[in-house]
Amino acid sequence: MNHDMTSPTGAKNVVSTHSVFGAPCWVSLTSRDLKATEEFYSAVLGWQWRPARLGDRFRIALAGGAPVAGIAAVAAMWQMAVAWTPYFAVPSANEAASRVQERGGTVAVGPISLPPGRAALLADREGATFGVWEGELFSDWDTWRNARPAFIRLHTRDAFDSAIFYGEIFDWASERPGCCEVEYNGDEVILRSQGDVVARIESGALEAAPDPTIRPHWQVHFAVDDVPACVRAAELHGGSVLSEDEEEAVLRDADGAQFTVTARHRGL
Repeated sequence: MNHDMTSPTGAKNVVSTHSVFGAPCWVSLTSRDLKATEEFYSAVLGWQWRPARLGDRFRIALAGGAPVAGIAAVAAMWQMAVAWTPYFAVPSANEAASRVQERGGTVAVGPISLPPGRAALLADREGATFGVWEGELFSDWDTWRNARPAFIRLHTRDAFDSAIFYGEIFDWASERPGCCEVEYNGDEVILRSQGDVVARIESGALEAAPDPTIRPHWQVHFAVDDVPACVRAAELHGGSVLSEDEEEAVLRDADGAQFTVTARHRGL
């Protein structure tokens, strides 16, 4: 399991997970080499960087000046997996962790205090890793949502069963004002927040597959203007291509972390 604990904050914020909850609010990468990671994602995704409040091994990635992701170069030091992890906004990290355990999931780290909030690293019943964040978010929530990853997609054994698991953790499709809406579409479940598609859950993963790309996992998609250009840049900077077409490509960075680039105009 990836134990990345990079906080989704770094500046004064006013929006809280007590009012915005249940939706993906951040993505974070555990890597081995900070400089190499910065160079790779600068070349592939055009990101800039600023320091994070957690120390010298942490960075905040910026796209057009907006924070979009966190990097924690602690994989080797803390013997952690190199991987991207999505975080979901929750009113209470303690309550979310308890709900995960009650429903057969796993708590790997936390909840721990990371001012101005609390975080935990978790896994669902199928082993897919995700995080939760309680506390302050970016002051301009809409700007982050527009600059955020295109969406996240859960590849799981049974989309319907997983939607029930996560729905009970995050109060999806509940009576609470502002909760995420859930749409069932055959073997796929679509999650919407304030009308926007923010996640998809699809069936077909194999829990015991030897190939980790087939096992249950959350896949992070980044919106880009030119998929082939991202592919070329990834290959030139030590990455690899797992699959590719004009609209979307699944890539691995130089450390082995898997992610997807999706054409911005494609929609969700």
